[in-house]
Amino acid sequence: MNQLPAWLTDRTLSADIASLLAPENPMDIESLAAEARATTLRRFGRIISLYAPLYLSNFCSSGCIYCGFASDRKSPRRKLEPDEIEQELKAMKALGIGDVLLLTGERTGNAGYDYLRRAIEMAARHMPRVAVEAFPMSVAEYHGLAEAGCTGMTIYQETYDPDNYRDLHRWGPKRDFLERLETPERALAGGIRTVGIGALLGLAEPVSEALALARHVRHLCKTYWKAGVSVSFPRIRPQEGGYQPPFPVDDQFLARMIFAFRIAMPDVDLVLSTRESPRFRDGMAGLGITRMSIASKTTVGGYHDPKSAGSTQFEVSDNRSAEEFCRALRSKNIEPVFKNWDTAYNEPVTGEEAACH
Repeated sequence: MNQLPAWLTDRTLSADIASLLAPENPMDIESLAAEARATTLRRFGRIISLYAPLYLSNFCSSGCIYCGFASDRKSPRRKLEPDEIEQELKAMKALGIGDVLLLTGERTGNAGYDYLRRAIEMAARHMPRVAVEAFPMSVAEYHGLAEAGCTGMTIYQETYDPDNYRDLHRWGPKRDFLERLETPERALAGGIRTVGIGALLGLAEPVSEALALARHVRHLCKTYWKAGVSVSFPRIRPQEGGYQPPFPVDDQFLARMIFAFRIAMPDVDLVLSTRESPRFRDGMAGLGITRMSIASKTTVGGYHDPKSAGSTQFEVSDNRSAEEFCRALRSKNIEPVFKNWDTAYNEPVTGEEAACH
């Protein structure tokens, strides 16, 4: 493996997070929650922005031991054809969704770059905000996605421990730790406006993962200061293959981690998906989390046809409908926002604007 970037081990970039997560920190979790809530209210107000994932394909070329889409799983594989993508987008739009995240497995001949770009072009005709969570790409490829209407991308490093990463990714292009680590920077250099990153909690020691994630956020915010950076907090969920995480993360640690990131990074969007339970998601709304997924389907083609064939990447924990979830937010005096992005802002930024070193 090539030399790791200096920022990954720069403890000064995560000193405040380390202090907030330290067992000897005098602030109890209730005090952290109160400070996180005050910071969230001051910077974001009483809103939660909502998005929904759309799984385009479950074909994959990699062998991630923890993933239901790994190439050695025996469940049926499929991808959405153009007419099916249209049906899915219309079904999502009928729910009021205006912010979509398009997902695929790792790059394959069945669902590669050209397929993803065409899907973005279709989605951009229906949705004011289109983002992707797919395979790593080159700067030129991300520029092409931005031209097609893509405004954001999400990619999880999964684990920031290089040795652990190698053991978890048995084969395929995803085995390249640095290729994945550098992907958000290539996306921003290519004109993508926002990037979302995270560690898949449960794969490695959680405090170390939190600190490495904080360093990554700080590095991106400093290097690409005009871009938007968001942080997700996914935990391992049951999936085909039955992988059991060696470092399970309980609710108390996850809550403390979210509060610490909100206090230390007051302007960064913090994201919580339907991997988490309704109880936990409702509790975190307004206490640090500012963005959530809603009515998620983790099968390929799950919105237009809920009985659609194909494996799930992971089990969803919060199965509430969009209406039920919005009602729960409003009961806490929090306003759900389906669209806070106008297509007038979807023109890709230039390399000079995106990469201010």
